[in-house]
Amino acid sequence: MSSLHLPADFIQKMNTLLQEEADRFFATYHEEKVSGLRINPLKISRDEFLRICPWNVEAVPFCETGFYYENDVQPGKHPYHAAGLYYIQEPSAMFVAEVLKPSPGEKVLDLCAAPGGKSTQLAAMMNNTGFLLANEIHPKRVKALSENIERLGITNTVVTNETPEKLATRFAGYFDKILVDAPCSGEGMFRKDEEAIQFWSCDHVKKCAEKQRYILEHAYEMLKEGGILVYSTCTFSPEENEQTIESFLKHHPDMELLPIEKTDGIQNGVVEWTQEGLKEIVYTARLWPHHLKGEGHFVAKMKKHGPTSPWNGKIAKSNVSKQMLRDYEQFAKTTLKTSINRTIYAFQHHLFALPEDCPSFDGLKVIRAGLHLGELKKNRFEPNHALAMALTIDDVQHYLPLSNEEAMKYMKGETWHTGQDRGWLLVTIEDYPLGWGKETKGIVKNFYPKGLRIV
Repeated sequence: MSSLHLPADFIQKMNTLLQEEADRFFATYHEEKVSGLRINPLKISRDEFLRICPWNVEAVPFCETGFYYENDVQPGKHPYHAAGLYYIQEPSAMFVAEVLKPSPGEKVLDLCAAPGGKSTQLAAMMNNTGFLLANEIHPKRVKALSENIERLGITNTVVTNETPEKLATRFAGYFDKILVDAPCSGEGMFRKDEEAIQFWSCDHVKKCAEKQRYILEHAYEMLKEGGILVYSTCTFSPEENEQTIESFLKHHPDMELLPIEKTDGIQNGVVEWTQEGLKEIVYTARLWPHHLKGEGHFVAKMKKHGPTSPWNGKIAKSNVSKQMLRDYEQFAKTTLKTSINRTIYAFQHHLFALPEDCPSFDGLKVIRAGLHLGELKKNRFEPNHALAMALTIDDVQHYLPLSNEEAMKYMKGETWHTGQDRGWLLVTIEDYPLGWGKETKGIVKNFYPKGLRIV
């Protein structure tokens, strides 16, 4: 059937489900996957990106910040990527956050957040205000999530490595909006990720559906009255999509399925694929590779009408000593033109600026608590890479503009000879931050993180 060697059970299942559409569907496995990037409006406008973009790109019709790019280019290796101007993301996946569409100032949870594509999109929609909790249960995957939050200059987000039930005990009735981009059998990613084919089986689909229902139960607990819950997967399986939502609604009659606007080839959910003929399932959205330029996705949007008790948690308070604050303020006075008016919190010698009205995270596995300002070392303050990525040239006393070629050298760890002695500098490309340098006696020492350096 395909050079991808699709499982026989999968082929039989999709033939049964799609019937006369099956040939068109399977034909997509002989086509090249499509590639996409989503610009980061926290840093760059659409028009400015198109002005400086060195590649041919085409707009993704269902995401105003999304673009297709040709498969023979590598935007992930360009300094613009390191500067956080965009996020490499599968185009269909961009639609999910567009459905949730949080507003600035809201309290939002991305419960299964790694590697961070949807979290970074949500944070941008919130304009770095309010509070976003980006959680990932897998310790290895949460590291990539935290790094992407940092690279895109996001400051309103706490990254945690927790189970859904642990969070539910702390955040009952707390969130305005919740995204459950659930772990799934990955059928919609076969063309992009051949490894997903090896893990697929009918039994795996069943186990994924069970896990999804468990995750949704805890998400429900954390949603406040009037709150919006969006559920998504990157699979075609009705068991994990229409039937999971049908079961969830049956157990929670106070949850209303809301219609999703569908354009540009996005299809309705299928009533015939539910267990009991749930007519409202047509409100859900399916993204199929034979109907649009992208991989497979499913999205459902729901609203909670049932009453919830007021959240009774605590707001995080500063624990920073006067000496720590003095050392940071000395750095800020000589380096910055802006002030960071948020609660500052210390994890040992590391200082973080917390999101607005940040809830207490005592007892939780916190990977990143808002904006990592830097570290105190022997009565001096050394800024963190995250702080550089959250600033603009207007926020600093001095900056060092680099060309594309010079930026590549900076990202390899090279030093600069400038002949000046200005202290901490924001190193930039096209006026967008790449990281820190420290200029002493005419030489700029490179502070680009060693773990990010290219070889």
